[in-house]
Amino acid sequence: MPEEGREPQRDRARSSSRPPGTATGEPVTGERLQKVLARIGLGSRRACEELIADGRVTVNGEPAALGRRIDVELDRVSLDGVPLPVLPGLVHYLLHKPAGVVTTAHDPFDRPTVLELVPDTPRVFPVGRLDADSEGLLVLTNDGALAQRLTHPSFGVEKEYLVEIEGVASAGDLRRLRQGVDLDDGKTAPATVGVVAPGVLRIVIHEGRNRQIRRMCDAVGHPVRRLVRTRIGPLIDTQLKPGGWRELDPAEVRALAGAAKPRRVTTRAPSPRGTGARGRASPTASRRDGPGRRPDPPGGRIRPG
Repeated sequence: MPEEGREPQRDRARSSSRPPGTATGEPVTGERLQKVLARIGLGSRRACEELIADGRVTVNGEPAALGRRIDVELDRVSLDGVPLPVLPGLVHYLLHKPAGVVTTAHDPFDRPTVLELVPDTPRVFPVGRLDADSEGLLVLTNDGALAQRLTHPSFGVEKEYLVEIEGVASAGDLRRLRQGVDLDDGKTAPATVGVVAPGVLRIVIHEGRNRQIRRMCDAVGHPVRRLVRTRIGPLIDTQLKPGGWRELDPAEVRALAGAAKPRRVTTRAPSPRGTGARGRASPTASRRDGPGRRPDPPGGRIRPG
């Protein structure tokens, strides 16, 4: 009989077999964290162990320890604050949607859908929308967590468009687009707008309202003739042809998730007494957003790393 208050030998052996770095209350089943990180493309297991040791990896908001095991179905894993897609079987496609194809799983009018352009399995869904007449980049995935992050109103992911309009936008038209346009569902957030050529604009927004660019241009008297989405956050691919698709690599998926950051809510400073409610834009702002000024998206395709 062991003495009262002393741990039996077999219990001491059992407790000493707990994976190193696994604190009391953490799971002793599941996959080792470094193995999961290596599987999703973060590098070799040794490199993933270094990420953990450096404190860059968290599980459920807490810094992970070497030897930690996780349940990929339940645990939330992040690298440098960016959620990681740890569930097995996740896919992320980048599609160049052609005009005439609808962004839905099924169309009652029997029009072609974006799901017909990508593999049947695993089943994916589009993230956000492009109307039937619009073209350009669209993400499709079965990663619900990433889709939620990209589409939730509290996050803002920039989307860039080349827009061919009727007529030539005046300086006043451009100012209205930049400052926000009153639509039937409220005023739009400020946009970045530049002139590419007479009748062709480059517009960058972070909202996702239905047919927003078309309605903005209608509101300033220049209906859209053609609209092409050229960028989603950091994703640019000038080689992808209409109807073509490819899988995003792990670095692109992380960059896309990292681009979905909470939008800062700013309040307008009160106008000086006697100057009216609107005031004027500063000369510095006018130079920065002047016609022909291209916004500063990340250059080229994201490389693994």
